[in-house]
Amino acid sequence: MQQPLFEHRLTLAGYVTRALELEGDGPPVLLLHGYADSADTWRLALDLLARRGRRALAVDLPGFGAATPLRGDQPVLAQHDRFVRAAVEHLAAEDGSIVLCGNSLGGCVALRAAQDPELPLIGVVPVAPAGFDMPAWFRIIEGDRLVQALLASPVPLPEPLVRGVVGEAYRRLAFARPRGVAGEVVAAFTAYHRTREAVIAHLATGRRLLPELRDCFQLDRIEAPVLLVWGDRDRMVTHRGARHLVDAIPGLAYELLEGVGHCPQLEAPERFVGLLEDFAAGVSSTRR
Repeated sequence: MQQPLFEHRLTLAGYVTRALELEGDGPPVLLLHGYADSADTWRLALDLLARRGRRALAVDLPGFGAATPLRGDQPVLAQHDRFVRAAVEHLAAEDGSIVLCGNSLGGCVALRAAQDPELPLIGVVPVAPAGFDMPAWFRIIEGDRLVQALLASPVPLPEPLVRGVVGEAYRRLAFARPRGVAGEVVAAFTAYHRTREAVIAHLATGRRLLPELRDCFQLDRIEAPVLLVWGDRDRMVTHRGARHLVDAIPGLAYELLEGVGHCPQLEAPERFVGLLEDFAAGVSSTRR
C-alpha cells in the first residue's frame, strides 16, 4: 500500500522548517535539497519511495523554501551543519540509523555530516555534490542572460514574469533536456522566487557560500558507506569532481547517469530511486 505524504512544520536546531514526510519501513532516508531549491525537489522521488513503503523525510534547509532565514552573523555551512545534525537525531530517535541523501549543496552538507562519527548514519548518498573543482554554478547563474535582464530591470516586475524568467533559466541550467521537464517541477522551484528581491536574496546567499565551499571537507573521516550519483551532462557542478571522492573514500560506489543533468531525482527519478533503494537495502542488511 502506498504511504501518504504528510506536510508539516518542524523545528530543528532553532530553525522552523517545512517537512515532507513519509511513514514506512526503515532505514529512513533524510533528503536535502540544493542551493535556492526546496524540499519540493524530492516530490517525484518521495512518490516512488511511498510505493516501496520506505520511510523518508525531506526538509527545507535554513534560508531556502519556507524555512527560517539564515542568520547573517554566522557562516552558511555551519548553520546547515547544525540543522542537519538535529534532523538526523530527530529521525534516529524514532527509527535508529539513517541514510542521508543530498543534491548539490545538500550533497555537500550530507558529506560534511558523514564526517561526524557520532551521527547514526549507515549510508550517505551525495548527488552532484557542491564543493569540488571550485564551482562554476554561481558564475553560470549570475551570467545567465535572463537572470541579468531580470536584475537590470528599472521597474518592479509582476510575479508571473519573474517566475517565468527564473523558470526558463532553471530549465536551461539544471537539466540535460530543458523542454522535457514537467511544468509542475518548474512551478515548484519558482514558488520561492516570486519577486526580484527574492532572487537577489538567493544570489546574496550564493556569494556568502562561495568562499565557504573551498576546502570544506575532511573526506578521510567518512566511515559510512557512500553511493555517489552524478549526471554526465551536469552543467552546474561537473562530474569531474567525482575523482576527489573516489580517491579519498575506500569502497565508494559511483553511478554516472547518462543523459542526465544536475538533478537526477527530477530528470531520472525511477533510475535514481532504484539506486537509492538498492543502496539503503544493502547497508541495512550489512548491519544485521
